[in-house]
Amino acid sequence: MMGTMSENKLLLTISVPMMISMLIQALYNVVDSYFVSKISENALNAVALAFPLQNLMIGVSVGTGVGINSLLSRRLGQKNQKAVNDAAMNGIFLAVLSSLVFVAFGVFFSRMYFESQTKVSEIVEGGTAYLSICTIASFGIFAEITFSRLLQSTGRTMYSMIGQLVGAGTNIILDPIMIFGYLGFPAMGVAGAAVATVAGQILGASVDLFFNLKKNNEIQFKFKGFRPDLQVIRQIYAVGFPAILNTSIVSFMTFGMNRILLGFSTAATAVMGVYFKLQSFIYMPVFGLNNALVPIVAYNYGARKPDRIRKTMLIALMYASGIMLIGILIFQLMPHQILSLFIEKPETFKIGIAALKTISTGFIFSGIILIISAVFQALGHGVYALVVQIIRQLAAVLPLAYLFSLSGDVNMVWWAFPVAEIISALICLAIYRFVVKRQLLML
Repeated sequence: MMGTMSENKLLLTISVPMMISMLIQALYNVVDSYFVSKISENALNAVALAFPLQNLMIGVSVGTGVGINSLLSRRLGQKNQKAVNDAAMNGIFLAVLSSLVFVAFGVFFSRMYFESQTKVSEIVEGGTAYLSICTIASFGIFAEITFSRLLQSTGRTMYSMIGQLVGAGTNIILDPIMIFGYLGFPAMGVAGAAVATVAGQILGASVDLFFNLKKNNEIQFKFKGFRPDLQVIRQIYAVGFPAILNTSIVSFMTFGMNRILLGFSTAATAVMGVYFKLQSFIYMPVFGLNNALVPIVAYNYGARKPDRIRKTMLIALMYASGIMLIGILIFQLMPHQILSLFIEKPETFKIGIAALKTISTGFIFSGIILIISAVFQALGHGVYALVVQIIRQLAAVLPLAYLFSLSGDVNMVWWAFPVAEIISALICLAIYRFVVKRQLLML
């Protein structure tokens, strides 16, 4: 399928289930914030300030998954069954090891993390409870993403989507029950949102594991007698580690932005938290294209079919640009309707409208960056994707945000995002031209 199906059909076949599952994932993230916002704005802030650590967990798990996906797909293209199995088993080992690191953080450092950002007791107490539960039970998200990636790498995205739907549906159902105490359960507040989240992740991981064991015939899982292979781990992290940093940079950027915005008000950080949940509806379909592109490009690079790589990438760019254009229109034309679901205070509402309208102007450039970055990762150049992300999320946006904050107007800070996207897109295109000349033209 990877090497023979028409490029458009192949891309849609793999990416559409991913898009749906990611949209469902985005939905239950938004549902979390929706229900938490009904407690208080401080409760919403607690979840918002926890976002960098949650995103860091996602970054480590997704980045490792990208490395597994890229290596496993190349080995499938080369018809090397032993190498396929080794990539899968060592990837699972890395997921377990990574989870243990976050368990330790949750036990010892959750409160310290919140106290370093704010002295508001309601935010500290609620945020500490929320983050502790999410990190201590982090094996759920690591298992869910790893087993989902294994299904995606062999083209079984429909099964991956089912796992995501089960996990997301569980979280959505449990959110109001655990937060407000329905059906005889105690009202747990912000902590209830965390319980609902990890329950959904664990159940989704269980479904993904089942499908891998029963339906994923290209991978032979041999848990008995497994020993880590440092050579395979290095190959996974050659692409995966830059991808981890690539995704996790958002955590450092958000933490830095929160520190800048707290200089204005907690209302500004609440808006930042709501924005990141809302923009996931726009970005998740493009991430679906990004994730689908990695195994397609990797397989066809291993099979030495450069024309299929170029055509698939161009199709993905067209789809990504269309999705981002829809996102711009929604954020420009409907900011009042969207924000009214989460925000009631007039001051916060006013800041939120300015944020949505300003930041969304850079969406088109984000789409270009995400698609070309997938090509970098699939060709074994995860470091190039990392460089672009560092510029986009740290080297450009944070200094710009700080400079704009000196104006004394919080609404000027939001312009740092679109300006950083334009700079990063130009650099990304320049690197892509270099990769084409050096690598694809040589096939």
